[in-house]
Amino acid sequence: MESYSESYKKAGVDVTAGYKAVSLMKEHIARTMTSGVLTGIGGFGGLFELDLTDIEKPVLVSGTDGVGTKLKIAFLMDKHDTIGIDCVAMCVNDIICCGAKPQFFLDYIALGKNVPEKVASIVSGIADGCVQSGCALVGGETAEMPGFYPVDEYDVAGFAVGVVDKNKVLNPDTQKAGDVLIALKSSGVHSNGFSLVRKVFTINEQNLARHSPDLGTTLGSCLLTPTKIYVKPILSLLKQVNVKSIAHITGGGFYENIPRSLPKNLAAYIEKRNVQVLPIFDLIAKTGQIPEHDMFNTFNMGVGMIVSVPQEEADKAVRILNESGEEAYILGELVESTEGVILK
Repeated sequence: MESYSESYKKAGVDVTAGYKAVSLMKEHIARTMTSGVLTGIGGFGGLFELDLTDIEKPVLVSGTDGVGTKLKIAFLMDKHDTIGIDCVAMCVNDIICCGAKPQFFLDYIALGKNVPEKVASIVSGIADGCVQSGCALVGGETAEMPGFYPVDEYDVAGFAVGVVDKNKVLNPDTQKAGDVLIALKSSGVHSNGFSLVRKVFTINEQNLARHSPDLGTTLGSCLLTPTKIYVKPILSLLKQVNVKSIAHITGGGFYENIPRSLPKNLAAYIEKRNVQVLPIFDLIAKTGQIPEHDMFNTFNMGVGMIVSVPQEEADKAVRILNESGEEAYILGELVESTEGVILK
């Protein structure tokens, strides 16, 4: 007998819409399949066989995150095909900081009303993020929750699992004064600080659609730019350079995230003139009259990731990253101090 419940539908949950959503998302999921995937979608669990070639002591590394209030921008613009990239990026960019290669990803989408085409659009972005990071989308969950979420809103979260040889896990304690910090350019605000962004710009459909001379595009287009995924360039760098530590610059900006990648006796010394600040951050600071310290303590300021390498390998690392398609440059160096971050 076909699964259907008229009573459940009257309560606001349409199970047939869920089946249609799964059907529409299958083509997107197929793009992410890797050799380790053993099952298709629809089962109770996603099976994945690890390839442990050249890995003596495998260590699993996991990361989980959501997209946050950036979703409010997607709702107002009725654009849902990139927000999934943000969800994947926030997870895989974290686990690459340990030196781990992402293997698979699972998502969770909760919404007030299941519109199959919208769900498929969200999943298309998740699939894009998985392709960019080389991991498989092995499963997920779509939960229709009427009365809990407004009918035109949803939330997206997910988690990724990666693997690294225990002997190759990055150890921040190997760093020393004089090591060089290399910045990898961000694509924009990424997925953090949007509660402040929305307050600064008094976000509505009209403001989002307005062209900004400072940005060279509409405010909405700029803010919805997906988070950059750094996995493949970093994996390439790890094979060629002695990378000592990596910091993913997310919520909390420079002051919170950089110290997480340092031993307590070292600080990151950065000259502000070295930071290639993106126009969107200048506009946020100017419009909202946000103090400089608060900007660097909230946003990535144009730096999505920071890599620590020995001084003698810094130029080589920058060259490799740029050849991989990144915009990398020397940001600063490590000094003996307990301040964490010294911005001059």
